[in-house]
Amino acid sequence: MKKLIVMLLATTAVVGCNKKETTKANYSGDSTEMASPTDSGLVKNDSASTSQKVTSTLNDQDKKFADAAAKGGMMEVMTGELAAKNGANPSVKALGEMMVTDHGKANGELKQWASTNAYTLPESLDATQQKTYDELKTKKGAEFDRNYTSLMMSDHQKTIADFKKEIAEGSETSLRAFAKKTLPSLEHHLMISEKAKDAVK
Repeated sequence: MKKLIVMLLATTAVVGCNKKETTKANYSGDSTEMASPTDSGLVKNDSASTSQKVTSTLNDQDKKFADAAAKGGMMEVMTGELAAKNGANPSVKALGEMMVTDHGKANGELKQWASTNAYTLPESLDATQQKTYDELKTKKGAEFDRNYTSLMMSDHQKTIADFKKEIAEGSETSLRAFAKKTLPSLEHHLMISEKAKDAVK
């Protein structure tokens, strides 16, 4: 009888040990499974980090140029609309219409570039440009024509210099390509502005 009891106790002890080992093995398994989401989380963090690095690589020249081109383009369209409406000389009206069409197209291309490169362009004129626009708006007839053609000449001389500087010193390839593509149109505008100015002397 004693022998039977000893055998039963020994069997119970073995089963108990097996249960402990099984529980421990399951726990280790759970730990391994719990580690997987953490690993997945690390992958997600790496992805987020990578997406944060996908930002525009612009130098100061690029930023200065993009801002100036955006404001200058707006100014040319706004004053061009005035010229088409308020100009007395047909050459002034034609120049204004050209500004609206050409600069409107260039403005759209610059906005597309900004969207692609996650860059925020100015959405309004600066204080000096706004003052010039407001003053031009008060002019009529021959006075308007003289003021507008003079403005177009000075604006385009400065703009051409800005675009040439971007081509030479800009670091962002697609922005420099925009400058190169647009420059011939600006040079043409300057030539037409000079002719219009001569016509309204």
